[in-house]
Amino acid sequence: MAGHSKWANIKHRKAAQDAKKGKVFTRLIKEITVAAREGGGDPSGNPRLRTLLEKARLVNMPQENYTRAIKKGTGELPGVHYETQSYEGHGPAGIAIIIETLTDNKNRTAGEIRHLFSRGGGSLGANGSVSWMFSRLGMIKVHNAKHTEDELLEMLLDYDIKDINAGDDLIFVTCEPTSTDLVRKTLEEHGLKIESAELEWVPKEAICLDDEPAEKAIEFLESLEELDDVQNVYTNLG
Repeated sequence: MAGHSKWANIKHRKAAQDAKKGKVFTRLIKEITVAAREGGGDPSGNPRLRTLLEKARLVNMPQENYTRAIKKGTGELPGVHYETQSYEGHGPAGIAIIIETLTDNKNRTAGEIRHLFSRGGGSLGANGSVSWMFSRLGMIKVHNAKHTEDELLEMLLDYDIKDINAGDDLIFVTCEPTSTDLVRKTLEEHGLKIESAELEWVPKEAICLDDEPAEKAIEFLESLEELDDVQNVYTNLG
Protein backbone atom coordinates (compact mmCIF):
# COMPACT_ATOMS: atom_id res chain seq x y z
CA MET A 1 0.00 0.00 0.00
CA ALA A 2 1.30 3.44 -0.86
CA GLY A 3 2.62 5.62 1.94
CA HIS A 4 0.60 8.60 3.04
CA SER A 5 0.64 11.63 0.82
CA LYS A 6 1.37 15.31 1.11
CA TRP A 7 -2.26 15.86 0.06
CA ALA A 8 -3.50 13.93 3.13
CA ASN A 9 -1.54 16.26 5.43
CA ILE A 10 -2.83 19.33 3.57
CA LYS A 11 -6.41 18.04 3.85
CA HIS A 12 -5.95 17.58 7.60
CA ARG A 13 -4.75 21.17 8.06
CA LYS A 14 -7.54 22.44 5.79
CA ALA A 15 -10.15 20.49 7.78
CA ALA A 16 -8.98 22.27 10.93
CA GLN A 17 -9.45 25.63 9.20
CA ASP A 18 -12.85 24.57 7.82
CA ALA A 19 -13.95 23.53 11.30
CA LYS A 20 -13.42 27.08 12.51
CA LYS A 21 -15.61 28.34 9.66
CA GLY A 22 -18.34 25.77 10.26
CA LYS A 23 -17.76 24.14 6.86
CA VAL A 24 -17.14 20.72 8.44
CA PHE A 25 -20.56 20.90 10.12
CA THR A 26 -22.25 21.85 6.85
CA ARG A 27 -20.77 18.90 4.97
CA LEU A 28 -21.43 16.46 7.79
CA ILE A 29 -25.06 17.57 8.19
CA LYS A 30 -25.63 16.83 4.49
CA GLU A 31 -24.21 13.32 4.91
CA ILE A 32 -26.26 12.64 8.04
CA THR A 33 -29.45 13.78 6.28
CA VAL A 34 -28.83 11.44 3.33
CA ALA A 35 -27.84 8.51 5.56
CA ALA A 36 -31.04 8.89 7.60
CA ARG A 37 -33.15 9.14 4.43
CA GLU A 38 -31.62 6.01 2.92
CA GLY A 39 -31.25 3.84 6.01
CA GLY A 40 -33.58 5.23 8.66
CA GLY A 41 -33.00 7.42 11.68
CA ASP A 42 -32.06 4.68 14.18
CA PRO A 43 -28.23 4.46 14.42
CA SER A 44 -28.41 0.90 15.81
CA GLY A 45 -29.87 -0.31 12.52
CA ASN A 46 -28.02 2.10 10.24
CA PRO A 47 -24.22 1.57 10.29
CA ARG A 48 -23.54 4.53 8.00
CA LEU A 49 -25.50 6.87 10.25
CA ARG A 50 -23.80 5.44 13.33
CA THR A 51 -20.37 6.18 11.81
CA LEU A 52 -21.39 9.73 10.90
CA LEU A 53 -22.73 10.43 14.40
CA GLU A 54 -19.42 9.24 15.81
CA LYS A 55 -17.68 11.65 13.45
CA ALA A 56 -20.04 14.41 14.61
CA ARG A 57 -19.02 13.65 18.19
CA LEU A 58 -15.33 13.85 17.29
CA VAL A 59 -15.75 17.33 15.79
CA ASN A 60 -17.91 18.47 18.75
CA MET A 61 -21.09 19.04 16.75
CA PRO A 62 -24.00 20.04 19.04
CA GLN A 63 -26.58 17.27 19.43
CA GLU A 64 -29.41 19.52 18.22
CA ASN A 65 -27.62 19.95 14.86
CA TYR A 66 -27.41 16.28 14.00
CA THR A 67 -30.82 15.48 15.52
CA ARG A 68 -32.37 18.06 13.18
CA ALA A 69 -30.43 16.59 10.23
CA ILE A 70 -31.75 13.10 11.03
CA LYS A 71 -35.33 14.37 11.22
CA LYS A 72 -34.94 16.11 7.86
CA GLY A 73 -33.68 12.85 6.41
CA THR A 74 -36.57 10.80 7.76
CA GLY A 75 -39.13 13.41 6.73
CA GLU A 76 -40.11 14.49 10.25
CA LEU A 77 -38.91 17.98 9.33
CA PRO A 78 -38.91 19.62 5.88
CA GLY A 79 -35.54 19.78 4.19
CA VAL A 80 -33.54 19.85 0.97
CA HIS A 81 -33.26 16.60 -1.01
CA TYR A 82 -29.56 15.85 -1.52
CA GLU A 83 -28.23 13.28 -3.98
CA THR A 84 -24.84 11.63 -4.12
CA GLN A 85 -22.74 11.81 -7.27
CA SER A 86 -19.12 10.81 -7.94
CA TYR A 87 -16.77 12.13 -10.61
CA GLU A 88 -13.48 10.72 -11.84
CA GLY A 89 -10.75 12.14 -14.00
CA HIS A 90 -7.16 13.27 -14.41
CA GLY A 91 -5.83 16.56 -13.13
CA PRO A 92 -2.60 18.47 -13.81
CA ALA A 93 0.41 16.23 -14.58
CA GLY A 94 -1.98 13.28 -15.01
CA ILE A 95 -2.84 12.74 -11.34
CA ALA A 96 -5.91 10.53 -10.81
CA ILE A 97 -8.79 12.11 -8.91
CA ILE A 98 -12.07 10.86 -7.41
CA ILE A 99 -14.57 13.49 -6.25
CA GLU A 100 -17.58 12.70 -4.05
CA THR A 101 -20.43 15.22 -3.96
CA LEU A 102 -23.76 15.75 -2.26
CA THR A 103 -25.99 18.16 -4.13
CA ASP A 104 -29.53 19.39 -4.57
CA ASN A 105 -28.73 20.32 -8.19
CA LYS A 106 -26.61 17.83 -10.15
CA ASN A 107 -26.46 20.04 -13.25
CA ARG A 108 -24.99 22.92 -11.26
CA THR A 109 -22.43 20.68 -9.57
CA ALA A 110 -21.38 18.96 -12.80
CA GLY A 111 -20.98 22.33 -14.51
CA GLU A 112 -18.78 23.71 -11.73
CA ILE A 113 -16.55 20.64 -11.71
CA ARG A 114 -16.26 20.59 -15.51
CA HIS A 115 -15.29 24.26 -15.49
CA LEU A 116 -12.49 23.66 -12.97
CA PHE A 117 -11.14 20.66 -14.90
CA SER A 118 -11.17 22.64 -18.13
CA ARG A 119 -9.50 25.68 -16.57
CA GLY A 120 -6.95 23.57 -14.69
CA GLY A 121 -5.81 21.48 -17.63
CA GLY A 122 -7.47 18.28 -16.48
CA SER A 123 -9.99 15.94 -18.07
CA LEU A 124 -13.09 14.32 -16.62
CA GLY A 125 -13.65 10.64 -17.41
CA ALA A 126 -16.44 8.09 -17.11
CA ASN A 127 -17.12 6.22 -13.88
CA GLY A 128 -14.42 3.60 -13.48
CA SER A 129 -11.84 5.52 -15.49
CA VAL A 130 -9.55 6.00 -12.48
CA SER A 131 -11.26 4.25 -9.53
CA TRP A 132 -9.50 0.99 -10.49
CA MET A 133 -6.31 2.67 -9.24
CA PHE A 134 -7.80 2.92 -5.73
CA SER A 135 -9.14 0.60 -3.02
CA ARG A 136 -12.11 1.44 -0.78
CA LEU A 137 -10.70 0.99 2.73
CA GLY A 138 -11.21 2.05 6.32
CA MET A 139 -9.05 5.01 7.30
CA ILE A 140 -8.54 5.86 10.97
CA LYS A 141 -6.63 9.08 11.64
CA VAL A 142 -4.99 9.13 15.06
CA HIS A 143 -3.37 12.14 16.71
CA ASN A 144 0.37 11.56 16.73
CA ALA A 145 1.18 10.52 20.30
CA LYS A 146 4.17 8.74 21.83
CA HIS A 147 3.36 5.39 20.24
CA THR A 148 5.47 4.14 17.34
CA GLU A 149 3.98 2.56 14.23
CA ASP A 150 5.16 -0.85 15.49
CA GLU A 151 3.42 -0.33 18.85
CA LEU A 152 0.19 0.58 17.10
CA LEU A 153 0.47 -2.50 14.91
CA GLU A 154 0.88 -4.67 18.01
CA MET A 155 -2.32 -3.18 19.48
CA LEU A 156 -4.17 -4.13 16.29
CA LEU A 157 -2.90 -7.66 15.67
CA ASP A 158 -6.47 -9.02 15.71
CA TYR A 159 -7.44 -6.97 12.65
CA ASP A 160 -6.52 -6.97 8.98
CA ILE A 161 -4.37 -3.83 8.97
CA LYS A 162 -3.21 -2.79 5.51
CA ASP A 163 -0.89 0.05 6.46
CA ILE A 164 0.21 2.30 9.33
CA ASN A 165 1.88 5.52 8.27
CA ALA A 166 2.92 8.62 10.21
CA GLY A 167 2.15 12.01 8.71
CA ASP A 168 3.05 15.47 9.98
CA ASP A 169 0.41 15.63 12.72
CA LEU A 170 -1.46 12.32 12.43
CA ILE A 171 -0.87 8.61 12.13
CA PHE A 172 -2.97 7.03 9.36
CA VAL A 173 -4.19 3.47 9.97
CA THR A 174 -5.64 1.70 6.94
CA CYS A 175 -7.75 -1.44 7.34
CA GLU A 176 -10.50 -3.52 5.77
CA PRO A 177 -13.81 -1.59 5.67
CA THR A 178 -15.56 -4.01 8.04
CA SER A 179 -12.88 -3.48 10.71
CA THR A 180 -13.04 0.33 10.76
CA ASP A 181 -15.25 0.75 13.82
CA LEU A 182 -13.50 -2.01 15.80
CA VAL A 183 -10.05 -0.55 15.08
CA ARG A 184 -11.26 2.89 16.18
CA LYS A 185 -12.66 1.50 19.44
CA THR A 186 -9.47 -0.47 20.15
CA LEU A 187 -7.28 2.59 19.68
CA GLU A 188 -9.58 4.66 21.91
CA GLU A 189 -9.39 1.96 24.59
CA HIS A 190 -5.60 2.42 24.55
CA GLY A 191 -6.07 6.12 25.25
CA LEU A 192 -5.43 7.41 21.74
CA LYS A 193 -7.32 10.43 20.43
CA ILE A 194 -9.08 9.75 17.11
CA GLU A 195 -9.34 12.50 14.50
CA SER A 196 -11.70 10.54 12.22
CA ALA A 197 -12.65 7.00 11.21
CA GLU A 198 -14.37 6.44 7.87
CA LEU A 199 -14.15 4.79 4.47
CA GLU A 200 -11.89 6.45 1.92
CA TRP A 201 -10.53 5.84 -1.58
CA VAL A 202 -6.88 4.92 -0.99
CA PRO A 203 -4.50 4.83 -3.99
CA LYS A 204 -2.88 1.46 -4.71
CA GLU A 205 0.23 3.34 -5.78
CA ALA A 206 1.09 7.01 -5.33
CA ILE A 207 2.86 9.11 -7.93
CA CYS A 208 5.44 11.74 -6.98
CA LEU A 209 5.90 15.02 -8.83
CA ASP A 210 8.60 17.66 -8.82
CA ASP A 211 7.93 20.79 -6.77
CA GLU A 212 6.39 22.99 -9.47
CA PRO A 213 3.93 20.45 -10.98
CA ALA A 214 3.11 19.19 -7.47
CA GLU A 215 2.24 22.73 -6.38
CA LYS A 216 0.03 23.19 -9.44
CA ALA A 217 -1.71 19.86 -8.75
CA ILE A 218 -2.33 20.76 -5.09
CA GLU A 219 -3.79 24.15 -6.07
CA PHE A 220 -6.16 22.31 -8.41
CA LEU A 221 -7.21 19.84 -5.71
CA GLU A 222 -7.82 22.69 -3.27
CA SER A 223 -10.01 24.47 -5.83
CA LEU A 224 -12.16 21.32 -6.07
CA GLU A 225 -12.40 21.09 -2.26
CA GLU A 226 -13.67 24.68 -2.12
CA LEU A 227 -16.83 23.86 -4.11
CA ASP A 228 -19.84 23.82 -1.76
CA ASP A 229 -21.22 20.52 -3.10
CA VAL A 230 -17.92 18.62 -2.87
CA GLN A 231 -17.65 16.32 0.14
CA ASN A 232 -14.35 14.55 -0.51
CA VAL A 233 -11.47 14.68 -2.97
CA TYR A 234 -9.12 11.69 -3.33
CA THR A 235 -5.96 11.49 -5.42
CA ASN A 236 -2.95 9.30 -6.10
CA LEU A 237 -0.61 12.28 -5.73
CA GLY A 238 2.19 11.22 -3.39
